[in-house]
Amino acid sequence: MTGGRGEQVSRDKKLRDKSVDPVRETARDVLRAVRERDAYANLLLPTLLRERGLTGRDAALATELTYGAARSQGLLDAVIAQSAGRPVDQIDGPLLDVLRLGVYQLLRTRIAPHAAVSTSVDLVRSEAGMGPSGFVNAVLRKVSQRDERHWVDALAPSMADDMVGHLAFAYAHPRWIAEVFVDALGGRVGELQAALAADDERPIVHLVARPGQITAEELALISGGEQGRYSPYCVYLPDGGDPGRLDAVREGFAGVQDEGSQLVALALERAPLEGESTGRWLDLCAGPGGKAALLGSLADLSGAHLDAVEVSAHRAELIEKVVDGLPVTVHVADGRDSGLKPGYDRVLVDAPCSGLGSLRRRPEARWRRTPGEIPGLVELQRELLGAALDLVRPGGVVVYSTCSPHPAETTGVVGAVLADRPGVTQLDARPLVAGDMVDPAGFGDGPQVQLWPHRQDTDAMFLAVLRRER
Repeated sequence: MTGGRGEQVSRDKKLRDKSVDPVRETARDVLRAVRERDAYANLLLPTLLRERGLTGRDAALATELTYGAARSQGLLDAVIAQSAGRPVDQIDGPLLDVLRLGVYQLLRTRIAPHAAVSTSVDLVRSEAGMGPSGFVNAVLRKVSQRDERHWVDALAPSMADDMVGHLAFAYAHPRWIAEVFVDALGGRVGELQAALAADDERPIVHLVARPGQITAEELALISGGEQGRYSPYCVYLPDGGDPGRLDAVREGFAGVQDEGSQLVALALERAPLEGESTGRWLDLCAGPGGKAALLGSLADLSGAHLDAVEVSAHRAELIEKVVDGLPVTVHVADGRDSGLKPGYDRVLVDAPCSGLGSLRRRPEARWRRTPGEIPGLVELQRELLGAALDLVRPGGVVVYSTCSPHPAETTGVVGAVLADRPGVTQLDARPLVAGDMVDPAGFGDGPQVQLWPHRQDTDAMFLAVLRRER
């Protein structure tokens, strides 16, 4: 009798397991890892897709659900709390992961409501049984009674009284980040909606064709992509394309790199020098190696040599792999005290930063960052830029860049260092970014350049070009 019951339980479990959709199960598992152990969704998801054999439309849906739910977390949590009648921190974590996934489908996709609810209930029932699944069912059915616009109208601050707060809620950003964007946009609140909307979209993949190894035209033909608008080495991969399946990427002829990051490296290579060239270039904050690989390729064509500094031994090993065969020497050291001999022609300081400019590529990051991190980063950025100016020769150039539009990390750092260094001048970065392809005036008033997803469809990279005169 006992054995028979055990067999029935086993059969019931198998039936429950079969009812679970592998696409949503994968998205749930990534959201759980993000919540429980601070995993990075954009690193974990591709691994799970390969391990579980999800390809094509299934992989595309899993990606949309995972990144979308992670990106929209603040908005989703407000709706869940209202519908559940309790704060989200009072809901069991595994249930909250499924609720976020379900609410995202209900509010931000065209998935049929009954499918969003039933697949979410199946996920919970397969692990926790009928009781918890009933709670999830009740919450999601309440959520489904309104669409996203009506939920935003009900829960967001009034547009008339608090435009910044309303837009931050509607486009799933913490308010403090929306305020940073307004400040970086010169107080143009009217442009904030476009900036937040673009930041709330899933971006296409940008590839870089390594100079001297493959052209952008060849890479576009191989990948089925489109050549970039600004960088002569950029290719836009078709939506849903997997760069890991391209031979050119696997063999190191090309890589994945946002077009904005490519422009930073190009600005350094294009900046005019004064005096005789020494052929010495330096990447002072080189990990994980994307800009070092592009600069190394450009240095190879120019007969120059690049030193790449990285404080982490593990990340230095990653750089070694991507620059293999290029005239690049990797040093494990702190960029503030690298021990390298001064006299470089060109120095890049792609400084550690808040990463507020790449939130669309790192979906959970906006909910992890806090304003309290900024002062410590600013201090580090100033020290690194000062070290770079000590290492560059008179007549040489330093490019300072961050993947952040935060004024404290961008113009604030550059202004403070210039005030302390009377022998340093700032060059106009716009023509160095534009090259011969576009009008420099399209990159703002200068002399620095601030890129934006809603303007250039790149990450919100900042760069300034400085020359040491003496």
